[in-house]
Amino acid sequence: MGKYILEMRNITKEFPGVKALNNVNFKVEEGEIHCLVGENGAGKSTLMKVLSGVYPHGSYKGDIVLNGEIQKYATVRDSEKAGIAIIYQELALIPDMTVYENIFLGHEIKKGRTIDWNETIVRATEMLKRVKLNVNPEALVKNLGVGKQQLIEIAKALSKDVKLLILDEPTSALNENDSENLLLLLKELKQQGITSIMISHKLKEVISIADTVTVLRDGQTICSLDAKKGEVTENVIIKNMVGREIDNIYPRRDFKPSEDKVLELRNWSGYDPTQGRDILKDICIHVKKGEIVGIAGLMGAGRTELAQSIFGNPGGYRLKGELYVHGKKKNFKHTSDAMRAGIAYVTEDRKGNGLILIQDIRQNISLANLREIANNGVINKNEEINIANEYKKNLNIKAPSIEQTVGNLSGGNQQKVSLGKWLFVKPEVLILDEPTRGIDVGAKYEIYTIMNELIKQGMSIIMISSELPEILGMSDRVYVVSEGKITGELPIEEATQERIMAMATN
Repeated sequence: MGKYILEMRNITKEFPGVKALNNVNFKVEEGEIHCLVGENGAGKSTLMKVLSGVYPHGSYKGDIVLNGEIQKYATVRDSEKAGIAIIYQELALIPDMTVYENIFLGHEIKKGRTIDWNETIVRATEMLKRVKLNVNPEALVKNLGVGKQQLIEIAKALSKDVKLLILDEPTSALNENDSENLLLLLKELKQQGITSIMISHKLKEVISIADTVTVLRDGQTICSLDAKKGEVTENVIIKNMVGREIDNIYPRRDFKPSEDKVLELRNWSGYDPTQGRDILKDICIHVKKGEIVGIAGLMGAGRTELAQSIFGNPGGYRLKGELYVHGKKKNFKHTSDAMRAGIAYVTEDRKGNGLILIQDIRQNISLANLREIANNGVINKNEEINIANEYKKNLNIKAPSIEQTVGNLSGGNQQKVSLGKWLFVKPEVLILDEPTRGIDVGAKYEIYTIMNELIKQGMSIIMISSELPEILGMSDRVYVVSEGKITGELPIEEATQERIMAMATN
């Protein structure tokens, strides 16, 4: 057994009405990649916030022991001085600043009282080489893709002489290539003596990279699994995460869609004036009643733009072509027109565009359909409460009450609130954009079960997903998008990951 760089002993952290961590014990060996997994709300991010000083000493019970010494961090800066760096799912870069300014932000290189910009650029270039990122250090961060921004965050951490690197869902917004590059980089950093803790819901990534996996459930340590002993397998991780075995993460359904076309696009094209380019090109698709249609493709292929163009065009694209609902031609001028025609859209960005995080569950669920519960412009609070409680129960939203602030919910429960908000509109066609991004395997199963129930009730679903197993596991048919064009249509019986990827890169 190697030396432990970190021990967290009997950590307990409480919030009003919730015990987020209950006597958690967590050990990390020096020089290993240690993955921390668990369902949303299990306490993973809370534990790392305790470790990094976001929750200061005195706000929790228990001890943090780093290199054999008890730590009492009052701020994040204290943990950084000790060699700990944390990179969150929502990147903390300043978009309008350069790469080199971001890397050394907060710990600037100075000559006397002034910043030595020449040395800063030289050192930033060294850090970029270390993370194998070939970009101009003088480039603005906002002009770089998410994958490159993630590497800049790691370069920023390395510039602080980090010994313990914490990554919270580092690949959740990355495409497959960027994800692979990031995991390779973590392995290389391991060779350089850097210890990493990675929180991830992507179990295949966990299995491919972890030396040790610790599972949290309901704020408690369930087990630690040793990859060298062959303990790190998908079935073992899932069983410990959810407390039961899930034989098939994609629940079967024994009913087939009808032949009635609910929605159809003919020669549908879109031009984005802000980018000065065509984003959709002569798209022809249709959706049948009671069908899940998967939309696959690489990031930037035009999948979200397609969804938004259908849902009343909030992006302000110049659209051409024809859109039909139940065979009747429609021309939506606004999202409200699409809603009245029975179309709803659950955005991929639930925190930024889908929910109002400072409001509670009740207010968020009623938000898109206030007319339903208003009399002469006055909201019927009793009806709003009843409806929110109904969706909380039906969608199994885990919260003390509907008065719980949405920003305090786990990612999976936030996604259920976002889903409930649009189900209250009572749509016929529900567009789900990355419906399970950043949520755990147990919550995914619940979302899939809800989707199947909606289909059984006669709803139609368009599902955009970057996860090919999800596309293959849940769809009846698959359309593949590449550079704004439909490059293939496959019945699910003929769809494979290889065929979809070939079409996506066409």
